[in-house]
Amino acid sequence: MDGTILKEEFLYSQIAERFETQIENNILKTGDKLLSLRALSKEQGISISTAFKAYIELENKGFIEARAKSGYFVRYNPSKIPKPLDKPETETSFENVGVDEILRMVHKTMSQEGVVKLSQAVPSAELIPVAKLSKAMMEAIRKSPTNCTGYEEIQGNLTLRKQVAKHAFGWNGNITENDVVTTQGCMEALVFCLKAVTEAGDTVAIDSPTYFGIFNAMKSLGLKVLEIPTDPETGANLEYLEKAIEKIPVKACLFVTNFANPLGVIMPDHRKKQLVELLAKKQIPLIEDDIYGEMYFGKTRPKTCKSFDKEGLVMLCSSVSKTLAPGYRVGWCIPGKFIDKVISLKLTHSVSSATPTQAAIGLFFETGRYDLHMRKMRKALHTSCLRYIQAISDYFPKETKVSRPQGGYVLWIEMNKKVNGFELFQQALKQNISISPGQIFSTDARFTNYIRISFGTPYNEEIRISIQKLGKLVEGMS
Repeated sequence: MDGTILKEEFLYSQIAERFETQIENNILKTGDKLLSLRALSKEQGISISTAFKAYIELENKGFIEARAKSGYFVRYNPSKIPKPLDKPETETSFENVGVDEILRMVHKTMSQEGVVKLSQAVPSAELIPVAKLSKAMMEAIRKSPTNCTGYEEIQGNLTLRKQVAKHAFGWNGNITENDVVTTQGCMEALVFCLKAVTEAGDTVAIDSPTYFGIFNAMKSLGLKVLEIPTDPETGANLEYLEKAIEKIPVKACLFVTNFANPLGVIMPDHRKKQLVELLAKKQIPLIEDDIYGEMYFGKTRPKTCKSFDKEGLVMLCSSVSKTLAPGYRVGWCIPGKFIDKVISLKLTHSVSSATPTQAAIGLFFETGRYDLHMRKMRKALHTSCLRYIQAISDYFPKETKVSRPQGGYVLWIEMNKKVNGFELFQQALKQNISISPGQIFSTDARFTNYIRISFGTPYNEEIRISIQKLGKLVEGMS
């Protein structure tokens, strides 16, 4: 991509952002007519092509609409958007993991044909650069002396580890390839880290609500869960955690600090630093799930808790499962002072990670294809997020509240207390729509009037109709 194209892309994005701000602040109101392409071109000193691209970006995000022979008009109405989520109640639970039956039913729908999978927090096929990935795989096999048929070294593919270390610069990380251990996806990284610092019967603090896969991991390891309430704007309640660790022998914490699933919340940098310092006083390890860290909608990549780690107590885990290739199962962890233990666990449980996929992803990073892909993906997901929220505001009852994610894949929706998320899941499935009921995001099925939906599929007519059907079901149950 040459400098002229980059400059044009920067210009139209900058102009579109200014319009977005004016619309969101109600300076430009619904129904207001915008300047014609020629007038905008003349006013801003840009080409008509650049002006057109700015309007197309605004139209794709649902902020404006084009009317035949009339021009462009503001469509977005901030006052119609559902209210943000309330602050959580501080009551929490301390018990063994449950909710298995609901979870099995939800998982079953994820492989069913003909179902609109709003439950699945993964990129749709159209967002994955399949041809470029295939090219990277062929290149990796060709460059390998063994055609990628031999075992990788136990710590993982060297090129991939170097690239992970290089990309850590984006979150103020200061690591080398020797600090990285590759894994089969992020979940294996989380399990290795949990096994490195806990034993069966120990208690681990997690944010609540949180991803149901974490509960399964805890259960398989015989661990107890201490759920920490999560604020929809600032993340895990650190004040609550501080009191809890004084009373309960917490052996480790596992938090998603960037775009936590299902809330989509990002913990502010000062809170991340506070969390790291709080746990360091007690020498409690923090396992940080940063799988969504690269999926930010803002201008810069958010920092991690690992950014503030001075004692090696933070064990960062991530993968490309949400950003690039779910089926490749390529992940990694940066386990700090526990690296020898994690490598030993990897040797015991998996010997080594898959050679071809690690080599291909390492090469994909090295050639700059990953960064280019992520720029496009972040833009597409942000657009989808806005369109889904607008559809919810159009079709769900007025009392509905919805999260305000600043990145990631998912929306957390609070409905009337009469609505049962699991019953809604069952009714929606009869209409070939799969959602995730709120019950599966805690150990005791407490989030009964919540659901999670994913905006990983770009907004289209099928999605609009599905959200409309969901809205009617919710209205009927309210």
